[in-house]
Amino acid sequence: MTDQALKTTPLNAAHRALGARMVGFGGYDMPVQYEGVLAEHRWTREHAGLFDVSHMGQCKITGADAITQFQRFVPGDYEALKAGKQKYSLLLNTEGGIMDDLMAGKPDHDGLYVVVNAGNKDADFAYLDAHLQGDATLTVLSDRALIAIQGPEAAEVMAAHEPVLAEFGFMDCARLMLFGVDCYVSRSGYTGEDGYEISVPNADAERIWNTILEDARVKPIGLGARDSLRLEAGLPLHGHDIDATTSPVEAALTFALSKSRKEAADFNGAERILKELAEGTGRVRVGLSVKEGAPAREGAEIADEDGTVIGAVTSGGPSPTLGRNIAMGYVPASHAALGTELKVIVRGKAAAAEVIAMPFVAQRYHRKPKA
Repeated sequence: MTDQALKTTPLNAAHRALGARMVGFGGYDMPVQYEGVLAEHRWTREHAGLFDVSHMGQCKITGADAITQFQRFVPGDYEALKAGKQKYSLLLNTEGGIMDDLMAGKPDHDGLYVVVNAGNKDADFAYLDAHLQGDATLTVLSDRALIAIQGPEAAEVMAAHEPVLAEFGFMDCARLMLFGVDCYVSRSGYTGEDGYEISVPNADAERIWNTILEDARVKPIGLGARDSLRLEAGLPLHGHDIDATTSPVEAALTFALSKSRKEAADFNGAERILKELAEGTGRVRVGLSVKEGAPAREGAEIADEDGTVIGAVTSGGPSPTLGRNIAMGYVPASHAALGTELKVIVRGKAAAAEVIAMPFVAQRYHRKPKA
């Protein structure tokens, strides 16, 4: 896709004014870095990073049948989800493959607010729109931008603008007036850090972005650091670590399968997924510590100790926090146990690797004590 064909977010001019290096991503002209990936990664881990994620898709699904219909395509229990909460889930095809991963919640009393990935949003919305039945309507929120603030100082920064946000726990969400406009806010993100995602009207996005940046604890962060942060957090990226052929069991995302939905077996692909839960699956996503050599990037082969290729890396690179190379990829279940010694093949050279637990860096979500 040429630069001329790339779409822009409402914050494109703000990124350029800040001197961002821009690249094409998911069909959009997006900032990959401002002062450098390493510096931005560390700033987010220590302070608060501000991300433009307006390229992602936002929609509402409303109507008396909205939740019942939505649940046909995801394995999460949204009937049981309390108002003011959101949940990570997976949009599944009829074969149990992951069409996309998403966040959906109940920020108000008007159905579900859903956020999907940029590269899949047109297909996701078309699929849902074509398959929703009864009293369920999908409305694409193309008039909204999405801003994320992530890091240990994010809560203090946002509480200075709206004190109630400090009371939010991980996965709390609400529709409220913020910066003088109607916003959807959730305490969530995709970096492993505490933080918020804020859906704002397009017309107000640059004003709000610049207002948050006036706080000295906040710096703009590009897609480069966003990717290294989510890798350290062990979070999969659709189109790389998961795709329409991957099941939740293979992807080690079984936490997204609600107990009640497994018992009901009433979602797309339930037959395959429940069979894999009971009998196991041929391959599984694992985390790898790459002990020597260059970083193992997406596409690098994974071999057993005898040198036989058994899988491939789907994401990988240096971990700024750990100071060593890490990766995730798929291997046969027989080679997925923690501590299994493997090899990754980078530029024709085999390097030692070991299966280790994910997340690679502990997630720091703000979970409120249970009452």
